[in-house]
Amino acid sequence: MTSPQVLQSIPPPLASSNPRSRALHGLESCSAMSELKQYHSQIVRLGLSSDNDSIGRVIKFCAINKSGNLTYALKVFDTIPRPDAFIYNTIIRGHLQSEFVTNNCILLFSQMLEKSITPNKFTFPSVIRVCCVQNAIEEGKQVHAHVLKSGFETDTYSQNNLIHMYVNCQCLEEARRVFDKLPLRDVVSWTTLISGYSQWGFLDDAFEVFESMPEKNSASWNAMIAAYVQNNHFHEAFSLFNRMREENVALDKFVAASMLSACTGLGALEQGEWVHEYIKKSRIDIDSKLATTIIHMYCRCGCLAKALEVFNKLPFKGISSWNCMIGGFAMHGKGENAIELFKRMEREMVQPDHITFVNLLGACAHSGLIEEGRRYFHYMTKICNIEPKMEHFGCMVDLLGRAGLLDDAIELINKMPMKPDAGVLGALLGACKIHENIELGEKIGKKVIELEPQNSGRYVILANLYAKFGRWEDVANMRKLMNDRGVNKAPGFSMIELEGVVNEFIAGGMAHPQAKEIYAKVDEMLESIKLLGYVPATDGVLHDIVEEERENPLSYHSEKLAIAFGLLKTKQGEAIRISKNLRVCRDCHNASKLISKAFNREIIVRDRNRFHHFRDGECSCKDYW
Repeated sequence: MTSPQVLQSIPPPLASSNPRSRALHGLESCSAMSELKQYHSQIVRLGLSSDNDSIGRVIKFCAINKSGNLTYALKVFDTIPRPDAFIYNTIIRGHLQSEFVTNNCILLFSQMLEKSITPNKFTFPSVIRVCCVQNAIEEGKQVHAHVLKSGFETDTYSQNNLIHMYVNCQCLEEARRVFDKLPLRDVVSWTTLISGYSQWGFLDDAFEVFESMPEKNSASWNAMIAAYVQNNHFHEAFSLFNRMREENVALDKFVAASMLSACTGLGALEQGEWVHEYIKKSRIDIDSKLATTIIHMYCRCGCLAKALEVFNKLPFKGISSWNCMIGGFAMHGKGENAIELFKRMEREMVQPDHITFVNLLGACAHSGLIEEGRRYFHYMTKICNIEPKMEHFGCMVDLLGRAGLLDDAIELINKMPMKPDAGVLGALLGACKIHENIELGEKIGKKVIELEPQNSGRYVILANLYAKFGRWEDVANMRKLMNDRGVNKAPGFSMIELEGVVNEFIAGGMAHPQAKEIYAKVDEMLESIKLLGYVPATDGVLHDIVEEERENPLSYHSEKLAIAFGLLKTKQGEAIRISKNLRVCRDCHNASKLISKAFNREIIVRDRNRFHHFRDGECSCKDYW
């Protein structure tokens, strides 16, 4: 590369009479590339362009400082006749900081070795991280050999980076070998291995490492709790959290965030409120990320008013907080509120991003706001200059399809700049089921199944569509195809949190200690709503092959069991909050509306797709789901 163009103007003389000292002092204090270039010019004119100490400071600013310029640093680097380890380390570190990681980083390390420049303890962590970022495991193993050859087998910093590299590349045996050979393990060593095991689903191994820790601090507790949360093992996360509290370990914001995510997963509002109150009492700093986690917890636990209260009290609202609140309105079917919040966001000069529009378009889809959805899709592309991604097209297809505008949905798919994925086509398939379009539904359904052959829900929709038209042989073929491919049915379950305990129910299950009273309450519920005109919707259950096991009586679906338990254990007037892992079936939806009227209760149900607020015989979705 050619040497950089340098500015000829010289900064004002400093107090020191030594020109070299003045230049080096200036390098340490400069804050912009324009200043840097002036001091660099002076160093060149002083004949110091080959002096590693002087030129190394130039490279350090350019490569490491936020106001630097890595390209300029590389040009300077190419002019140095004999760069030392510090300069090589700085250039490699600069690549990492700028996220401009290429094979050049590993080539630079090779160049060091070829020129007999001895790597030091600052060299290896950066080079190992480069291998990790590039998933270059073979090169990483060679670097590992040089770590040992250079005598850094006891250097914790280098060894921790090796553990991280190996777990990131799914080489867990090698990671464990490095860990086991470490004479002194710090908290990073332990948590890196715990997180590594959990990253690949080996929770038992992660827990074994956690339990073997001689001393546990907040970071190690959080590593294990986060491991459970990220793998959807929410009950185990709660159990470990309770143990942590019993051992009087102080919660920090990271543990709090992990537990709020666990509460979100289970719909455990009471526990979530406790964590939020602890955060406030302990004066834990609520940064943008933690604020968003709190808002998301309240939204997903069915307490939209509390989510909005937290949002409105934030002194600073980051884009993630705005997106989360708009998404909260969307999942609760409050499209108009989502639009109003978006308008407020723009008034406060917050620039929307692609996630903003995913949530906004989703809000329009859930609320049947066709024209608004069309307008904001156009606004996103033409005014905000945001290129639509697959998720945006999926929202628009869902919006148009639910409204019965199947031709418009197909036209949009045909105009997509990319090939539609299973999410986009799945939205169209769902619309075909709603509007009973067997010809298009069969065509799209087969495509979706081939795109996602292990997704049982895709088979279900097509099978139910066949059944609608009495095509029982095709229904049987769908079952056979699922069996032949080993596609597992998703068992339906519903959860309700009472007094800080999450109770889980499956259709027809008898495992709960109060099962006898619960079933008696279900019978009482059904008798009460029959007086209001309830007739079981058996048509949907006769051919349903997955949403709730059809072998179980319709009356004892998991949602009805959870509602009955809620009526038994809560006071008159209290809302009953239920989380369900599948889409609510038609019969349970109809029954829930009438139960809310017969027992004068608000029943809030979170299913796989959205929230349903049942009150006085009506649902917030207006039967548009």
